[in-house]
This record gives sequence, structure tokens and C-alpha cells, in this order.
Amino acid sequence: MIRKVFALVPREFAALTPKLLAAITVQALLQAAAYVLLVPVLQALFDGDTASAWRWTIALAAAVAGQVGFSFLQSVLGLRIGVGMSHGLQTRLGDHLNALPLGWFETRNAGALSRLVVESVREVQGLIAYLLAKMLTGAIVPLGVAAGMLFVDWRISLAMLLAAPVLYLVNLWANRSYTASDARLHEASGEANARVLEFAQAQPVLRAFGAVGSGNKALDTALARQRKAATGLLFASVPGLIVFSLCVQAVFLVLVYLVVGQVTGGSISAAAAIALIAVSSRFIEPLNQAAQLGTALRSAAAAADRVTALLAEPALPQPDSEVTPGTPSVVFENVGFAYRTGAQVLSEVSFTVPAGTTTAIVGPSGAGKSTVLRLAARFHDADSGRVLVSGHDVRDQPSHTLLGQLSLVFQNVYLFNRSVLENIRAGHLDATDAQVRAAVAAARVDEIAERLPEGWDTTVGEGGAALSGGERQRVSIARALLKDAPVVLLDEATSALDPQNEAVVVRGVHQLTRDRTVIVVAHRLATIAHADQILFMEAGRIAERGTHEELLALDGRYAAFWNERSRAAGWRLESVHV
Repeated sequence: MIRKVFALVPREFAALTPKLLAAITVQALLQAAAYVLLVPVLQALFDGDTASAWRWTIALAAAVAGQVGFSFLQSVLGLRIGVGMSHGLQTRLGDHLNALPLGWFETRNAGALSRLVVESVREVQGLIAYLLAKMLTGAIVPLGVAAGMLFVDWRISLAMLLAAPVLYLVNLWANRSYTASDARLHEASGEANARVLEFAQAQPVLRAFGAVGSGNKALDTALARQRKAATGLLFASVPGLIVFSLCVQAVFLVLVYLVVGQVTGGSISAAAAIALIAVSSRFIEPLNQAAQLGTALRSAAAAADRVTALLAEPALPQPDSEVTPGTPSVVFENVGFAYRTGAQVLSEVSFTVPAGTTTAIVGPSGAGKSTVLRLAARFHDADSGRVLVSGHDVRDQPSHTLLGQLSLVFQNVYLFNRSVLENIRAGHLDATDAQVRAAVAAARVDEIAERLPEGWDTTVGEGGAALSGGERQRVSIARALLKDAPVVLLDEATSALDPQNEAVVVRGVHQLTRDRTVIVVAHRLATIAHADQILFMEAGRIAERGTHEELLALDGRYAAFWNERSRAAGWRLESVHV
């Protein structure tokens, strides 16, 4: 465990870890020596040998003074490393999260991830700053006392040394049951955190459907599961603590029995017996302390395991050298992909989006349309084939180079809890006011700002909760348009807009993407009809391709899809008089 924890220490503090271990070890050995020196001190006092008593007392005082000094040193070192870990480890986790594939986050629980980065790091920090010294002291002092007792009475020393592996096995048994329960509690707590956030963010929907209070089964279930996991952790830790404490006390009774037996047998004097019992109690004290700290130590060790596991998640491979993007085109060459083994999403997908053209991807749900966009943005790497953007394989381009060429607008829009203007400028921090005005006008965000109480400076709330779905989508479109990247990826970009705003936004998108390479996944007829190329996907393959007129003339799957959409677009609700 210690090796795993020290592997998490930031590089700038790594040089302090050997000094910390050395300081802890020396202070623990000096503490053990001070306990053992009690025997000759007490023996000399009871025998009336004042000269020997003074000599042993001076040695005892030197050991105590050294122990205090090294204890102070290890406290300072532990705090320096622990405080450094608080920032350094979270920064390291943040950097690693930034290096993971974007698709990794799609299946992760935000509450559990937040708990890991905040609470688990705090537990690991506490292990270095406070618990490590107590843990090592609890192991070194008893062993040091047992070794020192060889010079006093070998039988007592042997009993102490034999007790050590027994206590270790008991502690190992307690750890095994605790670790499994702690993992369940961490998972349940992460789920509960996510449900609480969801409960706070989705109040309008929850109230509309009566899913508040006892009606919110998801939240109730998550909290009940967390309580059950916490209770399970308690029941898993308490038996181990009790059994370990009983074993420690049993060891002490055995030592006292041996000492009394030595006195009655005449092997040692009563004075020596008193000294040995005192030392035996000092031998037991660190073990009792370790038992009391066991739960905190196991919790911190489990936290270190979780942090280590996250850091072990494979990062997105990055090329060693930069590339110079060429003409902004997108090419798929026999691409195959599956999110999990045995569930193929794309099979032998090949197409080319020439620079400056728009390609629309249509088809039924589950056909793999959105996956095409995610592979182009390298959310995941293709299992087979190649994806090229601007003439280079996406795997040969550093992430900042690839994403710098792309403007993304997906179905699930996320806005920062900042002003409308700040959310739009996030697409291009150095954009001029004229560029911002052009983007917001094209996406009709200027109308939104006029209705808000503080205009452009209105804070949109967490995730954009203060705006409607259509308003959030328009802000997201403006943000992508402001970036002015050569390749634009749109996934149902107008899905949340009413017909009037959709028509305006579609015109704005066409205006600002006229010289851009565009891939759009859409079901809206206006978006599809204006495309230079249409790909009809079905079951992870391209079933048909061509222009709108060519595909209608083919009278195949796309024509049926178009006709069905056209009929649906003409539906009207009529009043019926009975």
C-alpha cells in the first residue's frame, strides 16, 4: 500500500518521501529503545544502584529527546507532502482526464468522478500527512521492542515476535471484508451524488410528473442504497476491529503470564517483572492505536486504489510530432467500430466529404449516424479502417490540432454557468465584437438576449437551466459558428427549434458555412435537401448515397424516408365536432 500511495506523490515532492520514511523509522526505533531502556532503569532503581540508574536514565532521556526531534521532523515532512498532494494530485488527475478519449466520459457517472477527484484525494492526502506515521510506528515500535527484549529475556522476546504474524493475519482478514464494502459504498455514494444533482437540475420535469419527495424513486433508491452500503461498511469494519483488539489484549495477557511465571520460578526479580510488564504495555499500545486507526487506514488505502485505477485508464494515444493540416476534407476508409465486443455499430463505412461541401447523414435511429461524427472528432478510435481529416489520419494529429479544425454542435447542449456572452465567446476567446455579432445574428441569439433581464450579461445557470432547450441550442450553434473552424460537425443541430427559428438558423448556418466542410446528421427536411451529398445509413452501413434528386429518382430507402417525413410535416390537428 505504501508504495502505491507514494507513487501518487507529485514529482516535485517525491524527493521528500525517503526523508519522511527515514524520519518515521528513526523516531519509531528511538521510541522502542526508550521503552526497552525502562527495564534497566527500573531494575537499577529497585536494586538501589544509583550510579547505574543515572547512566540508564541519561540514555533513556537521549532516546526520548531524539524521538521527539524526529517526530517533529516527520510531522513537518508529512504535512509538506500532504499539502502538496492536495493540489498536485488533483492537477494530475485533471491533466489525465483531459488526455482520456472524449468517449470515455459518455458512460461515466459524474457524481462518482467528482467524489473521486475531491474526497478520495483528500483521503490519500490525509494518509501521507497524518496516518502514515501512526501506521508505521504501530508496526516498527512493537518489533523494535521485541528485538530489544532479546537483551533482557529471550522468552518474552520470542512471544512478542510470534504474536506479530498472528496479528498481521487478523488485520489482513479485516481488510479484505472492509475493502469490498468500501468499494460498494463509493459506488453507491457516487450514484447518490449524481441523483441529488439531477434532482436539483431537473425540478421542472420532476414536479410536472409528480416525481418529487417520495415520488422520486430514482433518488430514493440511490439514497437507500447509500445507507445500506454505509451500514454494510460499519458491520464489515466493526467485527474486524473487535477481533483485532481482543487479539492484542490476549497477547498482553500472555506476556504478563510469562513474566509472572519467570518471577515465581525465580528466574527474574520482582523489580525486573514490574519493568517487563511496563514494557509489555508499551509493546501493546501501538498495536491498539493501529487497531483504532484501522478503519481510516483501510478507507485511505481504498481511496488510493481508486485514484490509481483512474490514472491507469489508457489515455488517448498522441503522436510524437505535429502535422500541417491540408485541405479541409473528411474521409472514411472502410471504417469499422463497436462500443463493446460483439455489438458492431459501423461496418466498412467509406465516404469522402470534399472541402467546402455539405454531407447530410440520415437514416433510422441506431444506424450509427452520430457515431460517424464522434469518430471524426476522435471521441473514439476506429477498430478498423482509417478516418482522415484535412488529409491526415486523426490518430496522427495531436488532439489540439484536430479539434482546432472542428466546430461541434451535438444534440446534448451544455452551457457553463456564466453569462450568455461568455458562453458564446468560449468558442473563440480572441474573437472581435464584429465576429461575435455575426455569429449571434446568424443563430438568432440576439433575440434571446433582448428578452433576458440582464441582456448579454445574464447568467444562464448550471447547464444553461435558465434558457429553454431551443435557446440553449442556438447559443451552442453561435459558439460553434464563432470558432470559424474549417470543418463543422452538426448532430441534430436544429432538433430543439420551432419551425420559424429553424428556418432562420438553417439560413444562418448555410451563410456562415458556405466555404466550410460540413457533416450534418439530421432528420429535418430543410437541412437534408440543401446538402451536396446525402448518405442514407442503415444497420451501421451506407445503404444509399447521392444528391437529394438522385436519391429520390432511385426510389429506394431514402425516397421512402423522405416521403414519410414529408407526410409527417404536413400533419395538422383538426377540431372534430360531435
